[in-house]
Amino acid sequence: MEESREYGIQPIDAIMQENGLDNHAVVAASTEQITHKMVAKARSGRFLTMNVRQKILRALNKLLKAEYTLKDLFSY
Repeated sequence: MEESREYGIQPIDAIMQENGLDNHAVVAASTEQITHKMVAKARSGRFLTMNVRQKILRALNKLLKAEYTLKDLFSY
């Protein structure tokens, strides 16, 4: 049986909405290779590798001058 790779809307979506951020803002803040599609997948709950989740975490923390952890952004 195939494991589901859909985890539903993630906490990162609410954090971004509360701060008025769109996917482009996170991509623009990143100094690493991330795409709009990666951020969209993160928000919607599609499975992302640990490497991609960490890149998104670093970009969001840089943008918001915050210290979120992976557990704050993702429920899986």
